[in-house]
Amino acid sequence: MRRTTTSLALIGGGALLLSGCGGGGAGDADTIRVAYQKFGNFTQLDDLLHEVKTEFEETHDGLTVELVPIEAQQNDYFTKLALMNQSASTAPDVMYEDTFMIKSDVDAGYLAPLDDYVADWDDWDQFFDNAKQAGLGDDGALYGIPMGTDTRALWYNKELFAQAGLPVPWEPETWQDVLDAAATVKEALPGVIPLNVYSGKPQGEAAAMQGFEMLLYGTDDTLYDTDAAKWVTGSQGFVDALQFIADVYQGGLGPTPQQALDTNVATTVAAEWLPAGELAIALDGSWLSGTWLESGTTPWPEWNDVMAQAPMPTQNGQEPGATSMSGGWTLAMGSGTENPDAAWDFIALALNKDNSKGYDIANSQIAVRSDVADDPEYTAANASFEFFSSLVDVTHYRPATSDYAQISNEITVAMEAVMTGQQTPEEAAAAYDEAVIGIVGEESTQDG
Repeated sequence: MRRTTTSLALIGGGALLLSGCGGGGAGDADTIRVAYQKFGNFTQLDDLLHEVKTEFEETHDGLTVELVPIEAQQNDYFTKLALMNQSASTAPDVMYEDTFMIKSDVDAGYLAPLDDYVADWDDWDQFFDNAKQAGLGDDGALYGIPMGTDTRALWYNKELFAQAGLPVPWEPETWQDVLDAAATVKEALPGVIPLNVYSGKPQGEAAAMQGFEMLLYGTDDTLYDTDAAKWVTGSQGFVDALQFIADVYQGGLGPTPQQALDTNVATTVAAEWLPAGELAIALDGSWLSGTWLESGTTPWPEWNDVMAQAPMPTQNGQEPGATSMSGGWTLAMGSGTENPDAAWDFIALALNKDNSKGYDIANSQIAVRSDVADDPEYTAANASFEFFSSLVDVTHYRPATSDYAQISNEITVAMEAVMTGQQTPEEAAAAYDEAVIGIVGEESTQDG
């Protein structure tokens, strides 16, 4: 791929930021370099990979696993992983890969196909068909083995709701019901943040997917027309979703913009605001309670007594009445690995039944293996699993295109402009439309 002088300078600087990048890896057949994210409360993957490293080295004489934890928020993780992949001296043999990045990273030449390996892997039959689709490239080849999936909904504090005079259980039917509940909390409990919806550029995909797309897919519009293979512009649903963000942040129903734009806000939500009763409603993911388990980074034994969940309603209560978004992460093989068989052995070991079950329980993930989903230890591990699994019927997935990452960034730009009052929803939507046309060309767009 073409590299600019700036990119090469960043590669050198980025490599210095990554622990354990001194040797081995894709240029060394005796060392398997594994790159992955470790950030804030998200340490369960680090624990799993250390266990797999020990087991792998015990069964593979002469081979060493070099773990490279990238301590960065999600967008920065993608950037640093890309920097690693651009240099043969730092490229990983195995990497923790978001499903929405697979197609763009295949296009960039970073990933190796895995079809020949799964053809001889008995465990592959245990993976659900829709989960298998998440790891495909545009060429139809398989590039990532799924670790788990997720859904998103409204978490709410039952004790705060009772204090504010709100009903428990809470069953909002429209966006206005959500905003009205937040307004009631604001009036009754002035020291409590009524509602958190991730927004703005620092939150990256958490804002675009978990905030904006949770709203947009509850309207009558969509982000991308899969049948026409075109991005949607001029969408009223896009404007309405931005208006919801404006109502939250310009209406004093959420954190301050300064709090919301802190790159650590997701950690603050999970580890501080919710356990301390400082936040009433959080639009967040199925994994959230993993932080509060005994094995989590912020154990909160009372979480299931205090917190409850409600589906995110569609805008006006239209069918199907609720909406969700799903994603997930995979383990993928670097295209430059000198020992692909050993890299595959590491992936297969990390994602066997026992390790997948341990990871899914620790991270409150929806299982992608049928033998894990049916395992009594898994089903009994978390009281929220049943609720979040039920949202699979109304869930949506991000557009599986190589240009999605650029579009996602433009969504966060529009959100930040609205939340900070720099633009109206209409102005921000128009700027987004212009940016999308600049990215994909007018012929790849259509009016909503």
